[in-house]
Amino acid sequence: MINVYDQHAQHAPRSLIVTLYGAYGRFAPGPVPVAELIRLLGAVAVDAPSVRSSVSRLKRRGLLVPARTAEGAAGYELSPQARQLLDDGDRRIYAAAPPDDEGWVLAVFSVPESERQKRHVLRSRLAGLGFGSAAPGVWIAPARLYEETRHALGRLDLDSYVDFFRGEHLGFTPTAEAAARWWDLAAIAKEHEAFLDRHARVLRAWEQRPDTPPEEAYRDYLLALDSWRHLPYTDPGLPARLLPEDWPGTRSAGVFRALHERLRDAGARFAALGGPADTME
Repeated sequence: MINVYDQHAQHAPRSLIVTLYGAYGRFAPGPVPVAELIRLLGAVAVDAPSVRSSVSRLKRRGLLVPARTAEGAAGYELSPQARQLLDDGDRRIYAAAPPDDEGWVLAVFSVPESERQKRHVLRSRLAGLGFGSAAPGVWIAPARLYEETRHALGRLDLDSYVDFFRGEHLGFTPTAEAAARWWDLAAIAKEHEAFLDRHARVLRAWEQRPDTPPEEAYRDYLLALDSWRHLPYTDPGLPARLLPEDWPGTRSAGVFRALHERLRDAGARFAALGGPADTME
C-alpha cells in the first residue's frame, strides 16, 4: 500500500483527531482513552506529544470533554457542540449527488458599524460553509445548506445579523455563468485534483488486492477521510448542469465513496471503538 509516512505531513494532528472521532470515536460506548488515541494516531505517524497537545487545544475549543472510562482510565468524549458539528458534517461528507432543481438559500446580513469586526467573521464563516458571494452582504448556496448554516451561525451568536431567503435564479445572466461568478470554480477544481493525486492511486492499489487487513484499511481510510471531509465545504455541491464539463469533483467523490465502502468497516476492526453507523446515503 501507499506508505503512510510519505503522506502524514499533509495532515494536521488536530484535524486527524477530529476525523478519528467522526469516523469511529463517536460510536464508542464511552470516552476514548488517551492511550487509545495515542495508539490510533500513531498508526498514521502522529507522535504522542502531538496527540496530547492537539487534544488540549480541542478541549480549550470546547470540542472534547475530559472523562473517565468505566475502568477509570483518563479519556475524552465529544461535547454536544462537537456532536452537532459531526452530524451536520455527515450530511455533506457522505452525501449523494446533488439534485438539479433544489433552489437556493440566500443569506443577507447587516452588521452595525460599531461591530464591524463581525462582518469579517460572518463572511469567513459563510465562505467556509460553501456560500458564494452574489453581491456585497448577499451570499448564496444550494438550499440544502440552510439547516447547517443556521446551526453554525447560532453557535457563534451571529444569527441575529442574518436573514435567510429561499428562491430560484431568474436571470438575466444564465445561471451557469452567474455561478462561475459566485464561486471560484477553478480553485475548487484544483482541490479535487489534489485529492485525486493523493488518493486515486490508493484506491487502485486496493482494487488489485483480495484482502483488506484492518490496520492498513484504517490508515488509508483515515487519511482519505481527513482529506475529503474539507472538500464538501470548499465545494458547495452545485448541480452538474452548472459545472464545467469533466468536473473533477465527480471523480473525486467516486474515489472517496469507493474507499469508504472498501475500507471503513475493516478499519473499524483495528480502531475497536464500536461500530460506526452507516452514513453513506
